[in-house]
Amino acid sequence: MSVTQHLQGFGHHLILGVSGTTLSDDDKRALSELKPVGVIFFAKNFLDSAAYEIWLQSYRELIDQIRQYAERDSMFITLDHEGGRVVRTPLPITRFPYASLLQSRSRQVAKATAVELQSLGINISWAPVADIYSHPQNPVIGPRAFGTTPETAASGAREYFLGLQESRILGCAKHFPGHGDTSKDSHLELPVLDLTIEDLRNRELIPFKTLIEEQVPLVMTAHILFPKIDPDVPATLSQRILQGILRKELGFKGVVVSDDLDMKAVSDMFVQKGTVAKAVNAGCDMFIVSRNINSSSLERTYYIAQDFADSLNNGSLDQAVVAAAKDRIEKLLAIAPQYLVHTLDKDTLKQHAELAIACSFQEVG
Repeated sequence: MSVTQHLQGFGHHLILGVSGTTLSDDDKRALSELKPVGVIFFAKNFLDSAAYEIWLQSYRELIDQIRQYAERDSMFITLDHEGGRVVRTPLPITRFPYASLLQSRSRQVAKATAVELQSLGINISWAPVADIYSHPQNPVIGPRAFGTTPETAASGAREYFLGLQESRILGCAKHFPGHGDTSKDSHLELPVLDLTIEDLRNRELIPFKTLIEEQVPLVMTAHILFPKIDPDVPATLSQRILQGILRKELGFKGVVVSDDLDMKAVSDMFVQKGTVAKAVNAGCDMFIVSRNINSSSLERTYYIAQDFADSLNNGSLDQAVVAAAKDRIEKLLAIAPQYLVHTLDKDTLKQHAELAIACSFQEVG
């Protein structure tokens, strides 16, 4: 087996970011050697100062190149596209407001968003946020959540997910088991939440339970330590949280995906031998490496891919667990629509802009 084939095993579990509006030599090498099952886009991948037709054509060529180098006809083409501050795309793609402002229009907004995502070739939106805005000083979630109570957060997230689903975009419940009560940003450090399993059942798990009952196909992990539940590792690496709570207690049967491994909360952990094996054995099926935060993340990605292969060879990574994870991913990929990038007409975009404006005015009565 060649070195490249040796590393491609991890590619079946990898969502990778690329460096810009065109592929660098490093991008081409990573795509052709690792063959990731999906990619994630950020603002850096769009020609922000160009006219719609020009940036869209540039982006279309980027996707075509990605497929060519990855040698995959079917891929997960993904985007963080929640609204509020989490929007990566240039105008005229609609700037919908934060989830907290959508209220009764959540499903309508999700359907409009899905139309726009399809036009960008996107088949997975990393939304809805299932966290609860329960900590007023939360620096990372805040108004990205649909509500300040379990009920309002669950209702809004459910409606948004159903809107995406009805419009054939795959949604993802995030960040399990709940990021809403933190006062730290996991992009910068590892948050610690002193909650018990009962605390989670009474609050944080309620929106996730609602989405799982609606058969949400993906759940994203939170890089948060819950010492009263698992004092040793954050949720992304915790068997008690991913297998015990998510799989067994809540009955989730879909794909578990990590939050970005470039985030400082876990980035140093994943350059330690055996960490990726620990995460897969714990229940994580797929991993995001955005290359949007950490400039050395391509080197780290190769390290993780090598560690994944070594762990399989030395038996610390269970072959049956990897096979089950790969099977879940392949089943999801088989139903993921593969959209062609195309221009949206002005009337559609105008209707969506009017909907965004309507969401920004509080409903009275």
